[in-house]
Amino acid sequence: MFHIKRVFKAKPGQSRKVATLAYQAAETYNGAGQRGEFSVYFNPGTTPGEKDIVVLQWADEALKSVFREENEIPSKSLEIWRELLTLTEENWIEFNELLTPDKMVK
Repeated sequence: MFHIKRVFKAKPGQSRKVATLAYQAAETYNGAGQRGEFSVYFNPGTTPGEKDIVVLQWADEALKSVFREENEIPSKSLEIWRELLTLTEENWIEFNELLTPDKMVK
């Protein structure tokens, strides 16, 4: 099981819009059965921490390439991502393995 985090550095003043679009994009994947529960959080400068950061996170059983042959990206998601990328300076993805009971040291 893996924890996956897509981080966006929003252009100044755009973090709430970026968070909304990231949420909508994740909803399209969820609706297509390609992603389970997810969450989005953001900092428009109203809380401590780095300003204009948006995070979309979810857990998945395996890491899967977006370029895999059988992958059908929801068309609505592509539209959302195009707009989202115009509102961001950069984005990156982070992967971490989740500790589950079967992985614990005995």
